[in-house]
Amino acid sequence: MSFIVSAIASLVSILVFLNSKRTVDNRTTQMVIKAIAGLIALSATINALSRLIIVIPAGSVGVEDFQGKVSDRSLPAGIHGINPFADVVQFSVRLRDIKEEIAATSKEGLALGIDISIQYRIDPAKAASIYLNIGTEEREIVVSRFRAISREIISGYSAEEIYATKREEVSLKLAERLRSQLAPIGFIVDEALLRNVKVPETLQAAIQQRLKAEQENLQMKFVLEKEKQEADRKRIAAKGNADAQKILAEGLTPEVLQLRSIEATEKLAQSQNSKLVILGNSQNSPLILPVDREASRAATPPQP
Repeated sequence: MSFIVSAIASLVSILVFLNSKRTVDNRTTQMVIKAIAGLIALSATINALSRLIIVIPAGSVGVEDFQGKVSDRSLPAGIHGINPFADVVQFSVRLRDIKEEIAATSKEGLALGIDISIQYRIDPAKAASIYLNIGTEEREIVVSRFRAISREIISGYSAEEIYATKREEVSLKLAERLRSQLAPIGFIVDEALLRNVKVPETLQAAIQQRLKAEQENLQMKFVLEKEKQEADRKRIAAKGNADAQKILAEGLTPEVLQLRSIEATEKLAQSQNSKLVILGNSQNSPLILPVDREASRAATPPQP
């Protein structure tokens, strides 16, 4: 409608501008009429042309609605030529965050207060479907399904699991169910988060005490396992030493001992500090190893 009004205003202004000489004789008045008519024509023309082109800003998508008939195509960010008689409805496709405090019941029937948030965005390819079936206010649809699915999933877990042990599992399952429920109607769920779980104080203290006991039990098991490994290591080392001693003892025959003794004596005799070495026992003849001759001559006085 605005396009028609602008077009008519532009045509009328142009006609007035061209026919100002015929309607008014005064030159000054003609100039004023021309100026006013020219400004009106320019403004109306710009407004009419703006109805032919639209700019969709970044982070948004447009849907074209002509007299109640919604176009199947979505207009992404950028410049687009459109039907001048149609309206363009814009949707933000940026990530949105909804925070809800949900009253739910656990598996054992305990009342819980849970702060949950869902991060989602509109699927740009399904913006026309969202506008046609839901409208521009989609929050109520998302929140109602969000609450129903959250209560259903929480009812399958105990209060302790939701509070402590399986919080991440509940979040993952909630996100998965929301994706399956919201994707068909045009919404992309990025993540669902359990921000806070409120349980009765007595139950909270009992859960924390039990978790502490489990941690201490795990610590004790770790210490015992470490001590067991250390005992096994010492046992293996002792067995290895015993085996080595046994093998060494079996190899030390009298002949080997005698050979080792001779080798040690030879090394002692070759030492610079050795003087005289006598080797022998009650069963063998003594073996006398002489000292170095140069050293003997130096120590013996000359004969007259």
